[in-house]
Amino acid sequence: MEYTKLGRSGLEVSRLCLGTMGFGTPGEWIHDWVIDEDASREVVKTALDAGINFFDTADVYSRGGSERILGKHLKDMADRDEIVLATKVNGRMHDGPNGEGLSRKHIMSAIDASLERLGTDYVDLYIVHRWDYTTPIEETMEALNDVVRSGRARYIGASAMFAWQFLEALHVSEQHGWSKFISMQNHYNLLYREEEREMLPLCRAKGIGVTPYSPLAAGRLARDWNSTSQRAESDFVARQKYDSTQETDHRIVDAVGQVAESHRATRAQVALAWLLAQEPVASPLIGATKPSHITSALPALELELTAEDRALLQEHYVPHQVVGPQ
Repeated sequence: MEYTKLGRSGLEVSRLCLGTMGFGTPGEWIHDWVIDEDASREVVKTALDAGINFFDTADVYSRGGSERILGKHLKDMADRDEIVLATKVNGRMHDGPNGEGLSRKHIMSAIDASLERLGTDYVDLYIVHRWDYTTPIEETMEALNDVVRSGRARYIGASAMFAWQFLEALHVSEQHGWSKFISMQNHYNLLYREEEREMLPLCRAKGIGVTPYSPLAAGRLARDWNSTSQRAESDFVARQKYDSTQETDHRIVDAVGQVAESHRATRAQVALAWLLAQEPVASPLIGATKPSHITSALPALELELTAEDRALLQEHYVPHQVVGPQ
């Protein structure tokens, strides 16, 4: 396994991160393709055996189920001091006007609830899941700073927002001497490259580590265009992201297949190798629900794409509607 600093921080993370949105109880949340505690145990063990030290979850994943499962497995199998554990805040966790968002009240309640579910005294990275249009950013950043100062989080990060919003948050932190975001977890892959316009240049300029989610476009980059999967059939969130651009996206998927064949690699390895080479990507999230999803991704760390490969993979991309920040 390779490791890298997350942005300009001193935090060392594996170049692949295990994303655990797929951990939970089938039928309990919006996704029915999730795996339960028993099935997920081997996935976490495989990740640890591969040298992955970076694990990502969120309070809303299976309504806390992902945090409970991941926390239990890591407590049983890992050295906490070497694990980089990330979770997120913003999504609705209970009924009522204070059950979601980035107010001071919700953040302080949410971090305590996440720590209890995870079975730990702190998280290494506490991420705002989306922008909160109803709470002043000053209130949010001060609350996050207090979470760090209290020892309940070591660092803070952000996910899926517009570049102007991210810059505003960074500026407010700088003004007040508060903890600043060290990472951006955004929607970025060969089928969705809108982040290259504003967000990635901003992250490069500010020394922010990028940890893209959906690196394989919910599996679309990992298989032939005409094949399918259980997730492809049932994941309506992914369908909302990608179905409208199928007419152009299939050309990119075909190009991934061509490059994979030329390198005797898998499509997933090619898509990941391309992403890992993009600056300032630190660690893409691998949403594994099978141990093989991890073991098959590892060769991407050593796969070197040529300039011709990259040109072929990128030439068919056309502008897409923005998906993620809203």
